[in-house]
Amino acid sequence: MNSPLYVRTILYLSIFFLSSNIVLGSNCTHSCGNKFLPFPFGFSSGCPIQLNCTSNGQIVINKFPVQSVTSDTILINLLAKCTRPFSAIYNLFSSNYAPTSRNGILFQNCSFSQSSCLIPSTMIQTHFELLDCGKENMSCYSEPNSENNFIDLRNLSRTGCGSLFSAISVESNLNSSAVSLDVQVVQLGWWVHGHCKCSSNANCTKITSPIDGKLGYRCLCFEGFVGDGFLAGSGCRKDYTTCNPSKYLSGKCGGTTRVGVLVGGIVAGASLMVSVGLICCFIRRRLNFQNRRRRNRELCETTGITIPVYQYKEMEKATNFFSEKRRLGNGAYGTVYSGKLQNDNWVAIKRIRNRDTDSIEQFINEINLLSSVNHPNLVRLLGCSIENGEQILVYEFMPNGTLLQHLQREKGNRLPWPVRLTIAAETAQAIAYLHNAMHPPIYHRDVKSSNILLDYNYKSKVADFGLSRLGMIESSHISTAPQGTPGYLDPQYHQNFQLSDKSDVYSFGVVLAEIITGLKAVDFARHQDEINLAALAIDRIGKGNLDEIIDPFIEPHVDASTLSSVHKVAELAFRCLAFHRDMRPSMMEVAIELEQLRLSKWMNSEDNITGSSEGSSISSTSDVSDKPLNLSIKKQEMDIKAIFSTEKIKDYSPVSVQDPWNSEESSPSCSSLLNHVVK
Repeated sequence: MNSPLYVRTILYLSIFFLSSNIVLGSNCTHSCGNKFLPFPFGFSSGCPIQLNCTSNGQIVINKFPVQSVTSDTILINLLAKCTRPFSAIYNLFSSNYAPTSRNGILFQNCSFSQSSCLIPSTMIQTHFELLDCGKENMSCYSEPNSENNFIDLRNLSRTGCGSLFSAISVESNLNSSAVSLDVQVVQLGWWVHGHCKCSSNANCTKITSPIDGKLGYRCLCFEGFVGDGFLAGSGCRKDYTTCNPSKYLSGKCGGTTRVGVLVGGIVAGASLMVSVGLICCFIRRRLNFQNRRRRNRELCETTGITIPVYQYKEMEKATNFFSEKRRLGNGAYGTVYSGKLQNDNWVAIKRIRNRDTDSIEQFINEINLLSSVNHPNLVRLLGCSIENGEQILVYEFMPNGTLLQHLQREKGNRLPWPVRLTIAAETAQAIAYLHNAMHPPIYHRDVKSSNILLDYNYKSKVADFGLSRLGMIESSHISTAPQGTPGYLDPQYHQNFQLSDKSDVYSFGVVLAEIITGLKAVDFARHQDEINLAALAIDRIGKGNLDEIIDPFIEPHVDASTLSSVHKVAELAFRCLAFHRDMRPSMMEVAIELEQLRLSKWMNSEDNITGSSEGSSISSTSDVSDKPLNLSIKKQEMDIKAIFSTEKIKDYSPVSVQDPWNSEESSPSCSSLLNHVVK
């Protein structure tokens, strides 16, 4: 009697557990420790793309740590190792991901040529200089012309390499020359098998698998939506964090019942709200005005700020509410706008971004640092604004743009050699002033041609101290990370994270190479061995082939003095670009040598003009700044005090920003040099 009942019970339980296992098997675990990955990624067998999770909560792919996962890539940390077997590269290929063509994979003991590698050999040697495992046997493999943007595993298997060393991932911005290198990182592209199954509010990117040639796809939500974009995942939903009050009241953000109640309440209490609001607004404006004046007065008294402090509304009015038409460019940590103050003076207004609103004390320290710098070839700080959580700096306006724009013919015509030499000498004097006249010294850390501005008379003005740091003399001077611009970075600073004045010397050496050649510091349009201008200049100058890279606009063969001057500046640039910082000259030595070259060139020019004008004397009609640093200079001597002299600024600087600011002319005036150039 009980036997059939027992059999049915066992049957029902079996079906229940079987169905439970099927459901559990189809589930996907997305968490690894405190980290969460969206669909289709996960850490169980039910996930379309399964990754591994270690016991300590680290995400890995076949023992390779995962750095990050984006909407189209997976970044893997591939640490440099000399004895890693070649077969380890196969772990980076699967049915759902593979290395992209934006990688330069480094192997050892290979039989192929690395002519098509994305990464120049000089950069590879720079990044792995400290590792001693036979760099002469290292080869770089890339497939930059791959049709499907992936590296072909079959081609990779035919390289005949002995071991896998590391990789470098390359990211470039097509709209500029900016290049980003992720060292010891390999970039994987991923996909899901099958035809597009994306949310209606998502884009579908079709992909042909480089492994088996089958069709795959990725999903990405439209702008204004969030989610993974897959129908099998969370799909796409509206991003309500972007809702503004107008959208909320119109019902576009959902919650129609809440909107109705809100509208009814507004209508019922409209008259009371308007009357109370007007009274409160008047009182608040009055109090804010008084508090603002009191805070500015107390701020100047307690912090020692000696420059004018502006209201935020003045900054909005000067820049037409920070209009894009007034935007001059992006500087260190901020966007720079042209502005017109109430006294009709034009200024450059930098709006600091991504700063903690509570870091007022740090911002004030930076203001005091910048206002203490007093040199005719450094951009002058004219004022600041600290209101509404904004941190704004006001600088003098440079109408002739940057040195880079002139060298690349983006602004005006290319500069003749006398003007270039004068700009180089003035820039060197400004940096030498930061290194030697300031106590403690200031290291700029981002010296480049786009940070050298030109005033009305083409006088050099070094700008952008966003990366500058005080050179405190301590037992350890380790920086958190190398900062600056690719192409200008001191290779030893990039490796050792050590800050010194010689890092600025190296960067200035690259600027000298730009002045001589008219080429960009980094240009991927050039041959792969010539992408880095520093490496190209060292090679040509060292081999005595400088004529191959001189800017034709300079016309060095017109007269012997110009050719000699160009070669002497090239020799100085060669010394500045020495790999070992102890082999580089100090910034003081660089400034003295350039001033001697410029002075001799100026005197030759004066003699020629005097000879053609019988009895006419060449003298400045404006101010003493039209003279060289020291007209009584001997061939091997220099009045060093002139480099750091601030008497000119005391004579010509306005007491406040309301006074007109007339930039001094260089010595000799760059505008006069332009007029003397033979067309």
